[in-house]
This record gives sequence, structure tokens and C-alpha cells, in this order.
Amino acid sequence: MTREEKSIAIEDLTAKLAETNVIYIADTSGLDAETTSNLRRACFKAGIKLEVVKNTLLEKAMEASDNDYGDLATVLKGNSSVMIASVANAPAKIIKDFRKKSDKPVLKGAFINNEIYIGDNLLDSLASLKSKEEVIGEIIGLLQSPARRVISALLQQFEGKSEE
Repeated sequence: MTREEKSIAIEDLTAKLAETNVIYIADTSGLDAETTSNLRRACFKAGIKLEVVKNTLLEKAMEASDNDYGDLATVLKGNSSVMIASVANAPAKIIKDFRKKSDKPVLKGAFINNEIYIGDNLLDSLASLKSKEEVIGEIIGLLQSPARRVISALLQQFEGKSEE
């Protein structure tokens, strides 16, 4: 890879990093071609961009980015794949699902809404994170609950008076 090609690749990666707040870095080495294809297909269906990257290029893209990736660069050893998503828990769910059949992919780290997560031991926690839509749905449900009780009580009150 020439210096110019590296520079273009870094710019491209930096632009991709700037477009999202959800980035997972995983080790997908050792997966056979069929499993890798299945992983790519699952990621595509879930709206996740999966890309195998060179560690040095990703590290330079992180440095050039406006985001603070903290210690995330320390996980850039060996084979690294980047999973870029719009839903915080989607890549973790994909990884967890694939781990039912094999020991890969292994989560190296993640950057989610300016928070850094390092280590495969956090996979279950990340998979259980609620998406923005789920949290909004829960809040709306909680806000509607008291209103429903008030309306129900008022309706019972009016129904009781109309029978008298």
C-alpha cells in the first residue's frame, strides 16, 4: 500500500468514524469463509457495517477524529474488524448470537456515545443495553400510566353518577 493509498484509507476511516457514535472492534480471525459470509450477512440485515481494517490505519483515523477514543487504541493488536452501527446494542447481539456456535468473534472494545468499553467480558452488558427507541418507548409508557389511571378513575366516577 502506497503512502497516498494509506492517506486515502485513513481519511475514509476518519469520515466513517465521524458519522457514528457506535463502533465495535472485534477479532474475527480464524472464522472460515462460510461463517464470515454469514456474519457479514447478519450485520448487513441489522444495519451494521462490518469492515476488516489495518490496526495502524484505524489508530491514525481515531487520532484524526474529533471523538476521544481514550484507551480504545490499546486493543488494536492482531486481527481487527470494525462494526459501525446506529443502534448501540446491535453489534453485541450479533457477536453474542455467533458465539453460540463458535468462540469467535471476540469483542476487543467498543465506543458507544462517547463511552469506552474494553474487553470481551462486557459483551453481555453491551448486548443488554437498550436502544434509544426502547428507552423512549419505556418513558412514554411510564408517562401514560398515571394518565390512564386518572382517566379510568374519572370514567368510573362518571359512569357511577350516570347510573344514579
